[in-house]
Amino acid sequence: MAYQAGGQRPAPQPVPGTPEARAYVQDYATLLEAVPFPSFVVDHCWDVVLANSAFRTLFRGVGPHPTAMPGDNFLRFVLFHPDACEVLGEHESSWCLPMLADFAAAVEHRGHDHVLQAIRRDIAQDPIMEAAYRQGLPYWIRAVGAEAARHDGAVRPIQHPDPRWGATDCRIVVESPASLHDLGYTRLTLVLRETRRAPARRRTAPHLRVVPAAD
Repeated sequence: MAYQAGGQRPAPQPVPGTPEARAYVQDYATLLEAVPFPSFVVDHCWDVVLANSAFRTLFRGVGPHPTAMPGDNFLRFVLFHPDACEVLGEHESSWCLPMLADFAAAVEHRGHDHVLQAIRRDIAQDPIMEAAYRQGLPYWIRAVGAEAARHDGAVRPIQHPDPRWGATDCRIVVESPASLHDLGYTRLTLVLRETRRAPARRRTAPHLRVVPAAD
């Protein structure tokens, strides 16, 4: 996808299937653009198929990364981009661990998928992330319960670059209309809330505290 943080509105990714399916996705992109909150559509690997202007605004300050831009693959962005913790508040507990739980479930059902396999290899090459996946994630789920990993309805903190929002919360709304579901796509909308939070303490580097620090 031609998306980078900021810039012009990208064209939708090529959609497999019939001309009717492609036309539906094109019209869905128009619908998405009318939504005032960050909203995006992903496939089963979290590759971003569509994203609206509010999504691009949220991540406009994100620096370049060869494999983990938010508009390319949102899972990779959350796990691997060094700027993710600057936008996604309480990055470890509110975003990273729930996304790792989602990834583990996807691997269980679609372990042969080459995109998921590539993400799994990248996790394995990061000692902290690998320890979080193998030891930290099961511990976290036992401690907080499986419901904490659910995206739909979750309220999670973000740091919006627009000072009118600043440090706030968003409620994640997950939807998959029948036509979108048939294509294997899911839509997520981050409904911003008016309540402001105290700004999170800036961290110099991402680190998962559910596992011991590397020596």
